[in-house]
Amino acid sequence: MGQDAELRTVTAEDVSRLAGAMAEAFYDDPVFGWLMPDDERRLARLRRFYLAELRHVGLGRGEAWTSDALIGAAISAPPGAWRLPLRAMLLQGAQFGVHVMRALRLLGAIERRHLREPHHYFAHIGVAPAAQGQGLGSRLMRPTLDRCDREGLPAYLEASSERNAALYERLGFRLLSEVRVGDSPPLRLMARPAAAT
Repeated sequence: MGQDAELRTVTAEDVSRLAGAMAEAFYDDPVFGWLMPDDERRLARLRRFYLAELRHVGLGRGEAWTSDALIGAAISAPPGAWRLPLRAMLLQGAQFGVHVMRALRLLGAIERRHLREPHHYFAHIGVAPAAQGQGLGSRLMRPTLDRCDREGLPAYLEASSERNAALYERLGFRLLSEVRVGDSPPLRLMARPAAAT
């Protein structure tokens, strides 16, 4: 499914179903587990989180790529548009409940260290667990990486797990630094120069 899936941009009609797939993709994510420690509520909270992310970042100011099966997405923002829009921040912040201050501290730390030169920012890349390991995540990133190369710009992202960081390294990303807030798991800040192989 991963290598053969036809890619396309996300539409407004896709958002609800795709938010569910993204929630499944990030359910076991170490950083989201730290921010949303209630296992029973995490999936519903993540779904609402990704509804806001897809609507206000992917469709609102950037782009989002998916496949016809709607089992994953790569959400990115173009140069100068990497900061989270206020409306998305408010909608997403509500999903952290009593841990909203944790989320704000982590977001602040990430934003202070965010790459400042012009770049394309991958806000989120996720594939539902049943379809992971088949190359779909890499394929979903390819249109934005190709655009980076055409424009001579780097790509930037935060990797929340060792497995994800290893995938991004295979795509040419290199570790810049790590961010932790209190006892949070590390977030690996990674960049890929234009035309990396």
